[in-house]
Amino acid sequence: MPKNKKRSTPHRSGGGGGGGGSGTAATTAGGQHRNVQPFSDEDASIETMSHCSGYSDPSSFAEDGPEVLDEEGTQEDLEYKLKGLIDLTLDKSAKTRQAALEGIKNALASKMLYEFILERRMTLTDSIERCLKKGKSDEQRAAAALASVLCIQLGPGIESEEILKTLGPVLKKIICDGTASVQARQTCATCFGVCCFIATDDITELYSTLECLENIFSKSYLKEKDTNITCSTPNTVLHISSLLAWTLLLTICPINEVKKKLETHFHKLPSLLSCDDVNMRIAAGESLALLFELARGMESDFFYEDMDSLTQMLRALATDGNKHRAKVDKRKQRSVFRDVLRAVEERDFPTETVKFGPERMYIDCWVKKHTYDTFKEVLGSGMQYHLQSNEFLRNVFELGPPVMLDAAALKTMKISRFERHLYNSAAFKARTKARSKCRDKRADVGEFF
Repeated sequence: MPKNKKRSTPHRSGGGGGGGGSGTAATTAGGQHRNVQPFSDEDASIETMSHCSGYSDPSSFAEDGPEVLDEEGTQEDLEYKLKGLIDLTLDKSAKTRQAALEGIKNALASKMLYEFILERRMTLTDSIERCLKKGKSDEQRAAAALASVLCIQLGPGIESEEILKTLGPVLKKIICDGTASVQARQTCATCFGVCCFIATDDITELYSTLECLENIFSKSYLKEKDTNITCSTPNTVLHISSLLAWTLLLTICPINEVKKKLETHFHKLPSLLSCDDVNMRIAAGESLALLFELARGMESDFFYEDMDSLTQMLRALATDGNKHRAKVDKRKQRSVFRDVLRAVEERDFPTETVKFGPERMYIDCWVKKHTYDTFKEVLGSGMQYHLQSNEFLRNVFELGPPVMLDAAALKTMKISRFERHLYNSAAFKARTKARSKCRDKRADVGEFF
């Protein structure tokens, strides 16, 4: 996996950014110092509004993406607002801190701000660490999500390594803490996998992370005395995230380590296909398809002993008509397992096309699909923007250097929110009309008989 290492001298704080991680005073854009401690819960929303100036709603970045910057403000305006959000990560109110973390995360997911966060990465890392250690469930989730996007922005290099070195032990402690919130542990597991994928340059750290995630999701394996059905538990969502993060890290492991993991898990993973949670079944199926792809990449004549039993189970899931399951779940499951069955039986993968700007990316293997799905989960609607502009992601997917476009070309490519609304409305009307015609035909056939 190609990784460009960008080495630079660490900056403890940026000009005009937040203060040091342990201090109680923060520096505003004008250079004046203010004490952030006296904030109360009643004043939190007012202060957040004044600093965020429209970004107090964390979803505003995610909905509009980079268009907000072009239409409503400049780069300087954005950086000023982000400085205010960074200050608010030290606030006394938990809700204010959480909103600030989410606002920064959504901004970084929607816009490349490498130089800005490079100068403030130590302050951000200190804030994330503090929120992970002292915050509750929602605040911990927001902090872990920000850590993932922060590493994606910085890419591989000494800066991300320092972030992982600081946050890794805290993330691991939360993941393994049975008393912590399951949702927080789930987000931390994804964050740990993503940050390790990007930043780790130490093979022992990679193996340690794999072992940590293994110990979590392997608790869902069927024991010899168990029945043929694995019942979901409140921890199932954590096990799913741990399995997916583990599978991601397996794609960058040395061949010898991959062989060891295959020997350990190839005969245990199929037991997860009988779980009564559809998302666990799908995660296990896609992980199995990826493991087969890795195994056959190392040995073209790879032989799996229980192939007949496995294909029978996969075929049953690909044609599942169980009336006790929701239609949406069955439809999603059948679609995924048709592809998984083709991968296991025929070594085939249905190529997918991802369009972003004037470019296209072809997803033609399970490794690429799993990597894309993981980063899309983290970046959300900002994934397309990062595929265009983020050098790290472009290296991961072998897209080459970013394509430079002039302002006129960018303007012609953009679709306003109103135009998107019109397009979606027209598409909805067309689908409704087609369904009505189909129903009319079925009614005519019923009357005829």
